[in-house]
Amino acid sequence: MALDVLIGTILVLGVMILVHEWGHFIVARFFGVRVDVFSIGFGPRLFGWKRGATDYRVSALPLGGYVRMAGQDLSEVDSNDVAPTGAPDELMSKPRWQRILISFAGPAVNLVMPILLLTGVFAIKGVPYPAFMDKPAIIAGLNEADPLRAAGVTAGDKIVEVNGVATPTWEKAEEQLASLKSQAQVHFTVEHEGMSRRVDAPGSVLAQVDAPFWYLPVPPIVLYVTKGLPASRAGLKPDDLIVSVNGKPVENWTLFVDSIKHSNGAALKTVVNRGGKLVTVVLQPETGPGEDGKPTYRIGVQGPKQVYAYKKATFVASVENAGEATWYGTEQLLGIVGKLFSGRVSVNQLQGVVRIAGQAGQAVHEGPSEVVNLMAMISLNLGILNLLPIPILDGGNILLLTLESLWRRDFSMAFKERFVQVGLVFLLVLFAVVMYNDVASYLPFHT
Repeated sequence: MALDVLIGTILVLGVMILVHEWGHFIVARFFGVRVDVFSIGFGPRLFGWKRGATDYRVSALPLGGYVRMAGQDLSEVDSNDVAPTGAPDELMSKPRWQRILISFAGPAVNLVMPILLLTGVFAIKGVPYPAFMDKPAIIAGLNEADPLRAAGVTAGDKIVEVNGVATPTWEKAEEQLASLKSQAQVHFTVEHEGMSRRVDAPGSVLAQVDAPFWYLPVPPIVLYVTKGLPASRAGLKPDDLIVSVNGKPVENWTLFVDSIKHSNGAALKTVVNRGGKLVTVVLQPETGPGEDGKPTYRIGVQGPKQVYAYKKATFVASVENAGEATWYGTEQLLGIVGKLFSGRVSVNQLQGVVRIAGQAGQAVHEGPSEVVNLMAMISLNLGILNLLPIPILDGGNILLLTLESLWRRDFSMAFKERFVQVGLVFLLVLFAVVMYNDVASYLPFHT
């Protein structure tokens, strides 16, 4: 496993950081800027080689990297002590718009990489989709407020038609259920114990109670357990399949989540299938901020762990699906960033190098496609987070250059030094908190 972690860390973090710095490097060279150092990692130089004017090196602290360009602003943390001389191949001799593009190039390459990586996976292995989509549209569960429930429909009934369109599989059923809000009435043909009957329900009500999510046969398999929260303390583990809660069978993930949200904090006697053996754990939900920022009961698990099937796709379709997946990931990440700054997501939930390394090792163990998927996710994270307007990050540098362009003159060195110092302190504190949580999450006494 240690070898898997090492290989995974090199592939996931090392390669993505290399790609990021290559973005800065290639655009700097395009604009004629001399690059003195291309470094993977920070701190003392371990080894490397020199080609032309550039020293390509690997440094001691593998927590990032940098490209040191000739004539950088002395306020930048990765500059040397030599002030710009005004030579034409120095960074500060270039127009601000070129310097903005150089700063933007690193994150830009990171944002493009997921499309390239996922296109390769989709073209070779196929486009993933939930395996249950090929199965008959048999309802796994119903919300208490679902109008179908009031009409006598029960879990185990099969949806035969929706609005007159046959739904032999969940794929067809989902297509018909995708526009519930726009339909005054939804007409179902439901089969119960071999007998079919028609049931009508208001589309707006079905949409309000998230009916389709209840119907789907998504196996209640735990994907991730957050250290220190009730699920971890109770002994719940990733890959556990939830069988029942307080004696009531749990057919899908939505039913499991609902049992927690409506527990009122009471203990939940939960039976799970762990590697073929039934194990009982007692979950004690606690209150915490939900996705809408309001308090809700939680136990500290993420899921479900999806079971995927794959369908062959042309190269063009692979590119389209990779673009859609990247855009969806971007929306999700921006949402998390927004919740982080609004306090709806705790900084304790952020993952640092240690936990990412653990995920990378697991990905190596599971296979090449999982490694590529994780590389795509990390690359997307690097691209978006580096564009945040925080001093010391690429986004902070772009902000500073943009403000100078509007101001039509350079800010003073003292101002720029304070600007960078604020960002440096912020990132160091954030790094310390994340690293502490990373390390502490692996300690047996951590709560």
